Amino acid sequence: MLKLLIVDDEADVCSFARSFFEARDFKVFTSLSGEEALELFKYEKPEIVLVDVRMKGMDGVTLLKEIKKLDPDTEVIMVSAIEDTDVIKEAIRQGAKEYITKPLILDELEKVVLEKAEWIKNQRKK
Repeated sequence: MLKLLIVDDEADVCSFARSFFEARDFKVFTSLSGEEALELFKYEKPEIVLVDVRMKGMDGVTLLKEIKKLDPDTEVIMVSAIEDTDVIKEAIRQGAKEYITKPLILDELEKVVLEKAEWIKNQRKK
């Protein structure tokens, strides 16, 4: 079972996403801040991380940089209501694999996460 960390400063988003992905056989962890997420990441070592770009305290791009320092192979998917091309380019440059805009389209989010999960599983078989 793959581990998925969801980082968003909106508790309802975390709660909904947790239920959605637990129903798809992920072990899901949630965090309401970048700082807390970084500690959780170090302890749980999730393979996939969904990160909101705009959060109080540590923002999503900073969290992305810190995660990539700890484990460059982690699949990080940025999620944001912001369609700022500079932010998107910076996130991709820092190692984000995808950038999904809010409001979330569940089919799109599910497709991206499941594709990453399948890729990880195939890499483990090699």
